[in-house]
Amino acid sequence: MRVLSRLRIVEIGSSAATSYCARLFADFGADVQKIEPPAGDPIRCSAPLTRGGHSAWFASLNYNKSSTVIDSAEPDAITRLTAMIENCDILLDGRDVDPADCPAIDIRAIRQRCPGLIYLEASWFGHEGPYAGFSATDSTVRALAGLIKLVGPVEGPPLLAPDFQTGILAGLWGFIAAASSAFARMHGGAGRSWSLSIFESSLAPSEYLMFEALQRGDLMHRSGINRFWPNFPVGIYETSNGWIGVSAITPAQWRAFCHMLDLPKLGNDPALFLGVDRLQHVELIERQFVPRLKTRTAQEWFAEGLKRKIPIVPVPEISDLRQDAEKKERGAIVPVVFGEEEGLTVGSMQRLTLTPPRRGGRVPALGEEQPVANIRRYVTGAASASSGRINVAGPPLDGIRVIDFSMGWAGPLCTRTLADLGADVIKIEAIQYPDWWRGVDRRAAYVDGRMYEKTARFCMVNRNKRGITLDLTRPQGLALAKRLLAGADIAVNNYSVDVLPRLGLGYDVLRTLNPRLVVMSMSAFGSNSVYCNCRAYGSTLEQGSGLPSVIGHPGDPPVMSHIAFGDAVGGLNGCAAVLVALIHARTTGQGQFIDLAQIECMMPFVAPWITVDSINHVPPIRYGNRHPQFVPHGCFRCAGEDDWIVIAATDVDMWQRLATLIGRPDWAADPSLKSAEGRRVIENVIESGIEGWTLTRDANQAMLELQAARIAAGVARLPIDLLKDPHLSSRGFLQAVEREFIGLHPQPSMPIREGKEPYAIRAAAPTLGQHNAEILSGLLGLSDDELAQLQREGIIGTAMLSEDELTRAR
Repeated sequence: MRVLSRLRIVEIGSSAATSYCARLFADFGADVQKIEPPAGDPIRCSAPLTRGGHSAWFASLNYNKSSTVIDSAEPDAITRLTAMIENCDILLDGRDVDPADCPAIDIRAIRQRCPGLIYLEASWFGHEGPYAGFSATDSTVRALAGLIKLVGPVEGPPLLAPDFQTGILAGLWGFIAAASSAFARMHGGAGRSWSLSIFESSLAPSEYLMFEALQRGDLMHRSGINRFWPNFPVGIYETSNGWIGVSAITPAQWRAFCHMLDLPKLGNDPALFLGVDRLQHVELIERQFVPRLKTRTAQEWFAEGLKRKIPIVPVPEISDLRQDAEKKERGAIVPVVFGEEEGLTVGSMQRLTLTPPRRGGRVPALGEEQPVANIRRYVTGAASASSGRINVAGPPLDGIRVIDFSMGWAGPLCTRTLADLGADVIKIEAIQYPDWWRGVDRRAAYVDGRMYEKTARFCMVNRNKRGITLDLTRPQGLALAKRLLAGADIAVNNYSVDVLPRLGLGYDVLRTLNPRLVVMSMSAFGSNSVYCNCRAYGSTLEQGSGLPSVIGHPGDPPVMSHIAFGDAVGGLNGCAAVLVALIHARTTGQGQFIDLAQIECMMPFVAPWITVDSINHVPPIRYGNRHPQFVPHGCFRCAGEDDWIVIAATDVDMWQRLATLIGRPDWAADPSLKSAEGRRVIENVIESGIEGWTLTRDANQAMLELQAARIAAGVARLPIDLLKDPHLSSRGFLQAVEREFIGLHPQPSMPIREGKEPYAIRAAAPTLGQHNAEILSGLLGLSDDELAQLQREGIIGTAMLSEDELTRAR
């Protein structure tokens, strides 16, 4: 018995998003029935392949499932599939991406007969809007989502990462929708029907840059490999042995980095105080510190960085990850079996300590049933602190209370998602140490101008929350935090692992205070890691994940794909983990500790290369902008300044339509070019022919012409372009919200919807201490006099302390 052993899932169609979503359920014991045609899920052919010809991607997405073959040509196909669906809890539908010869079933009729059924349908773009019906691939969607154009050399072309990133992101969102619905159904609610946009799911990593652009203007451009606005240095650098990832962002980190390299003058230069200042002098700065980094090994610099609290990390090769004993011990690397082959893959990132996920498993052969411990009903939920607040007709997490100690992006995105789904999230800051996404500048001018209330990024990830201030270093502040935790369901933090225990809020204290409390730590490496004290940002997480080693061309340095990819990914994984633990807590009355290591959350993006390395013992092939199966596949220059489009021909029919469109009917008719292998022989010539056509067209015009011919294509957008994207506008993705200090501003919606409209945003992000009285008086019963005394003592407040004020207060 595992947490989700009472659930039965049916997965139809072929979509990485629904496959990954279903595997997350299987990780915790759900009986997942994967429906396949006689030829199998097309993903079974996706590269990279093992020596035995098995797809490592299929393995990663599908271990611990059962496979059921249904031939749509058989007379009883619809009846068989309908009966399976009517006997399940959750139906995951990927047919809009690829029907995979699935029998035609009447979903509406099934849901009428089975009102408890939870239904999730994934599509590339949703069913409404200008992009609805577009042909797509992982790369064309990422191009449209603003995830490509800022990556690569200044002169171009932008660099593409390997496939399936959108599937993993969307799979996490799908799991969040379905798992929250399963939780809500435990209280007598009906099943819910969700639509999942893979495109909108892929915007999670772009949101930060979208809203930085909204606030600061059109400042972003491609700065070169491993260089990203608005911070510097955030990149990967060569050492005497190996590569090191550096993310020296705050003034203190920059000074410590320079002092470590014996460059104190550089670190103390007031003109280089902030990352945006340093970006103006990149070449000058790198000329000074790059040679210094080459004097020691990556591991030696890492050890020095740990001592000085600098976010730096060795950049591993895939073989390094495969041999990492700590990751195997933690379950980040797990055994996988398919056919006669045995290898390794990436395990579940949702590290629940009381009810852990399975550690690896078997990939089903076509039509293979796997044994599961499945009980076909949910036990009535045990009483909990919030059980009296549940509204079964409301959003799925209505009545759940979350105490949010997190800061920055990852933790607040996790808790924002819980809030969006109806939870009451109480964000705790301090006037001495507010959320650093309000700004790291503590100089008087910044503080006195209340600039910390005007940062778009903070508003983006903290909407729908209530906010208070408490100085947790003082006994009175700590006591009030404990009173809030005693009545809560969930507590989340993304500090270093020792911070809350040092304050007296370790899990040993909290579980005594509230046995039903789910407590999640979102540290960089995990609480039991030898690197548990390592400081990290989203960039650090990508640098240490292995992903940079599979991006770019042979001979390139490891290539980062984002300024802070790991933050959004960690936030979504954290939300998924909390939901599993919440289901367990509601079933049994037991809370637990979740030890989420954010660096591990990035590893699913490299899972197939770990598998291939473990079996074939060969390094991954780096394809640049090409593709192991689709020929042609790349990023092509269009008319205009730095305008690009991603184009992919996924099969022979699409290739022939593309060749005809660009004026090469001879290519379309050439039998030697019908196979991808045949086209690979003249790939350079084909790419030149495509670019000759795209150079004569505006990028948007080229995309529309290609899509009219049913060819997968997507303009490489900048994050700022997404603020006026016609498809997002038509779907109401950006919602206007009013907030003090910044006025009316847009907020991104969740990519999961229960109807045509997105979930409404209920409230703007709180100003510092905005809800002190509402919560401390209304919830905890403090008097006005007690509140006034707390304010006089600086335990609560509504104004950030400047650096000088903080020094005096000490």
